[in-house]
Amino acid sequence: MDTGGNSLPSGPDGVKRKVSYFYDPEVGNYYYGQGHPMKPHRIRMTHALLAHYGLLQNMQVFKPLPARERDLCRFHADDYVNFLRSITPETQQDQLRQLKRFNVGEDCPVFDGLFSFCQTYAGGSVGGAVKLNHNICDIAINWAGGLHHAKKCEASGFCYVNDIVLAILELLKQHQRVLYVDIDIHHGDGVEEAFYTSDRVMTVSFHKFGDYFPGTGDIRDIGYSKGKYYSLNVPLDDGIDDESYHFLFKPIIGKVMEVFKPGAVVLQCGADSLSGDRLGCFNLSIKGHAECVKFMRSFNVPLLLLGGGGYTIRNVARCWCYETGVALGTEVDDQLPQHEYYEYFGPDYTLHVAPSNMENKNTRQLLEEIRNNLLDNLSKLQHAPSVQFQERPPDTEIPEADEDQDDADERWDPDSDMEVDEKRPIPSRVKREAIEPERKDSEAPKGTAEQARGFDNMTTNETLSTKSVDVRPMAIDEPIVKVEQETSNKASDPIYPKS
Repeated sequence: MDTGGNSLPSGPDGVKRKVSYFYDPEVGNYYYGQGHPMKPHRIRMTHALLAHYGLLQNMQVFKPLPARERDLCRFHADDYVNFLRSITPETQQDQLRQLKRFNVGEDCPVFDGLFSFCQTYAGGSVGGAVKLNHNICDIAINWAGGLHHAKKCEASGFCYVNDIVLAILELLKQHQRVLYVDIDIHHGDGVEEAFYTSDRVMTVSFHKFGDYFPGTGDIRDIGYSKGKYYSLNVPLDDGIDDESYHFLFKPIIGKVMEVFKPGAVVLQCGADSLSGDRLGCFNLSIKGHAECVKFMRSFNVPLLLLGGGGYTIRNVARCWCYETGVALGTEVDDQLPQHEYYEYFGPDYTLHVAPSNMENKNTRQLLEEIRNNLLDNLSKLQHAPSVQFQERPPDTEIPEADEDQDDADERWDPDSDMEVDEKRPIPSRVKREAIEPERKDSEAPKGTAEQARGFDNMTTNETLSTKSVDVRPMAIDEPIVKVEQETSNKASDPIYPKS
């Protein structure tokens, strides 16, 4: 089953994959604050490596159009989104009750441009889903996304908006079943919670469990109601290495693909599971981490690759650069090219770094017990559940515009519900691609998504059995992102629960 490859065309069809890549050149300017481990600058470092390795020329490169407020409200509560839009470092002291209510201000600080940052990374993930739905690409990549802890009504674990849930909702417009796989060291709690009662989304999370943030993800958490057995949790201990990780990952994911038969896959590639991460305690090599991408690629199912955690930023950039090469089917040289962030990678200046000699606390007996338990749960799952179809809303029609357009104002949406001070094009170094024509499906497949735990976009408190997820189109506006300068604004005594 391990037929994928990163140096030759792979998979049963034996062809290279068409890849769409989303990047906003301003994303590296957002700054969580002095001493905070989450550094969006890592996305800019990753992009620089991709540019100097020559990988950008093999992909369609798009600048994401930021998600509007009403797009974010397809999952998040209106008052929470309004709060994110309005809060600033200057006004936060006047909104202490709101800060506490929405869990903002400590590990999820208020910083300059916070809402624009959320719109940008969410827009990239939803944009990738739109490209996959329209068959524009085989694989879509948004390394700025993957913020899997955000909840409907609150921020959590450095995450404010759950771009993954929004992207999955977009994919559900076209696909009966979507698989979510999470290889971040932390449990993908926000995504699991959103779809806990649904049999249309299966979530599989491989994570450190036991006295570790966020504290969820027990192997006994398997979903509820129609979603029973559609949540899989793989609890791991410190020091897991490549061999042990793949001993679980490949048979479990192989069985999931056989039984669940997803129409699309979302893979969250959090790099804090790498050896030597500032907040992590696993011992995966970059090649071991990328083997999961390679394995998912081999199934030839539409694939959305997202970022996530990762706090030793030179290794994050190394990892996501290499995994972009895996997605493309291109071998990347170990010797790093000279580029503007070259000095970050000394003293070796190589793409790969050796894992440590830390103890692997995951015994073979423990691994076998976990594997057998989860494979047994999967055996209780009905093969490829049928979905009762009702009227489905139209697909999102506004594609992610690239930057070839001379007059950006022509793309401005006068009906936008975003409050903005100005509309102006943003200078960028992103490679530009011709925008593809809109596609309309006059006879699109129809579907409903199971209402999830804590997931209610309606205004009434009806039961889960009588409601479906609101899947209105996700139109995306003209980007209005101000360049944010690094500041030292931060909440006092920040607490980082991911330590």
